[in-house]
Amino acid sequence: MTNRTDITMGGNPIILIGSETVVGDKARDFTVVNFDLKPVSLADFAGKVKIISVVPSIDTGVCSIQTKKFESEAAALQDTVVLTISVDLPFAQKRFAGENKLENNHLLSDYQTHDFGVEYGFEIEGLALLARGVVVIDKDDVVRYVEYVKEVTTEPDYDAALTAAKALV
Repeated sequence: MTNRTDITMGGNPIILIGSETVVGDKARDFTVVNFDLKPVSLADFAGKVKIISVVPSIDTGVCSIQTKKFESEAAALQDTVVLTISVDLPFAQKRFAGENKLENNHLLSDYQTHDFGVEYGFEIEGLALLARGVVVIDKDDVVRYVEYVKEVTTEPDYDAALTAAKALV
């Protein structure tokens, strides 16, 4: 386990707990839940390029922007899935998806076990929230791009993440 301390939230340092995700590593499996509280794992998306968009809460401004941005880009990406993971309750995620007509973005919740947050090193110590970031995983489940956004209240580098994903299809 490594604890990252180079991330801030509102200018205040936070500590991320769990295993840092590194480009070139085999992607670790994790279990989250969907709108119906059914378990979903990385293995459910085998053979696809996976863009994992990590957000603290979809009901905040930057998280909403990030979720909608990857939704709009996902339709054009062949053999690629977008997974937006937060610790929001699945009921809130379902409402958000319906209100925003999301069809190309799997909103998944890590609220039950925080398995993803710890396995990928996005869990904020003491807050039970996820930090902001993006992970791109190839069809063979190798990590090809990782961004831990340095200031949680700012958007990720969409262009870099999408360029990495497009290079894999």
